[in-house]
Amino acid sequence: MVVRRFVLNADYTPLSYYPLSVWPWQTAVKAVFLDRVDIVATYEREVRSANFALKLPSVIALKQFVRPSQFPAFTRFNLFLRDRFTCQYCGKLRDLTFDHVVPRAQGGRTTWENVVTACSPCNLKKGGRTPKQAAMPLHLEPIRPTNWHLQEHGRSFPPNYLHDTWHDWLYWDVELEA
Repeated sequence: MVVRRFVLNADYTPLSYYPLSVWPWQTAVKAVFLDRVDIVATYEREVRSANFALKLPSVIALKQFVRPSQFPAFTRFNLFLRDRFTCQYCGKLRDLTFDHVVPRAQGGRTTWENVVTACSPCNLKKGGRTPKQAAMPLHLEPIRPTNWHLQEHGRSFPPNYLHDTWHDWLYWDVELEA
């Protein structure tokens, strides 16, 4: 049974926008019994024991606030999210990899400020040169993002599966159009 629970922080904001903070049903049920979460919404499906039945939670909120860290981990996924899953040389959205702006052979390091998302053809074309040497300007200068920065980008890439009970909690803080 692949049914997920959407997790809210104690202030009822999403714990994470992207990747969306979801837990397996077993983890959610355990948290309910340990009194660590409040059930906000449920699915129709139930889990049962010999003397107990519980509708599976679809949205849960932590009882204790979890302060997010200021800076995200340097991962391939977070790098792609920072760069909006777009090649920073040509703007393509597929066949993505990453590229060292200052190549490692020229002393470049693997840091937020020196690595960008690139499509394979651009990465091969640039080779072991800097963008200036290859006459391939970057669309945006690479920066070390904050978690807030990645959360904002994550709102643009909704996950493939959103249960109806999740919609009220996902984008409640988005500015409304007049």
